[in-house]
Amino acid sequence: MYGYLAGLKLEARLIHAHPDSLIPLVTAPLFTIIFLAIVRESGRYDLQPDALMAPVLMSLWWVALQHGGNIITGDRWQNLLESIVAVPTSLASLLLGRVTTVMCLGLVSFFEVWAIGELLFGVSPAFEHPLELVLILVCTAFASAGASVAFAALFVMTRNAYTFTNSAGFPLYLLSGVFVPVAVLPGWIHPVSSVIFMSWSADLLRASMKSAAIDDFWLRLGVVVLLGAVSFLIGRLVLFYVLRRMRTTGELATA
Repeated sequence: MYGYLAGLKLEARLIHAHPDSLIPLVTAPLFTIIFLAIVRESGRYDLQPDALMAPVLMSLWWVALQHGGNIITGDRWQNLLESIVAVPTSLASLLLGRVTTVMCLGLVSFFEVWAIGELLFGVSPAFEHPLELVLILVCTAFASAGASVAFAALFVMTRNAYTFTNSAGFPLYLLSGVFVPVAVLPGWIHPVSSVIFMSWSADLLRASMKSAAIDDFWLRLGVVVLLGAVSFLIGRLVLFYVLRRMRTTGELATA
């Protein structure tokens, strides 16, 4: 817990000094305008809830992939990595706290999307299941933080993670059904999508916008939390072995 709280404080200070982590708050309104314009121009008004929720999920994915995946690279460039690794706490817990700070900011994109949809298009999210909606967003943010730690662990041995994160973003958006439901994708993709927590979150968010009861809500929400927790545990395990190897070989700053 000490490492987690320390990560929260550290990231808050870094955001204040370098606010580039707030990019999702700039892109979410733009994506909202693009997606709503597309569905309304094509006459698919039934897809407006999808167009509203997609930018929110994309913001959380962006934080997990871009910020989390590049967090080690950024620390290395700023000569912070050695000091962070030297502290007497778990690096995984510290990373989880840092990512959680940005995830909380990423959730602000929901209110941005709501405002843009209402002001420019006269449409807003249908709050048919408000309690379930809040739980889905919170659990998705939690799972995204766990995935972010896994990305950071996988990228710790490379000097430049930007190449992968820049190219992997949109394929992950597609596989997770952020805008286009996984059900309409080719059948062979479905098993891959089922292990991505965001695909479960996207389906739950769509269901929360409909008046009908959400089928198997707690089971599906539990899958989101479980996949996020598994991602965090994988990241923690990888970090343990990677850092032990780097301390032995002295490759921490030069890997």
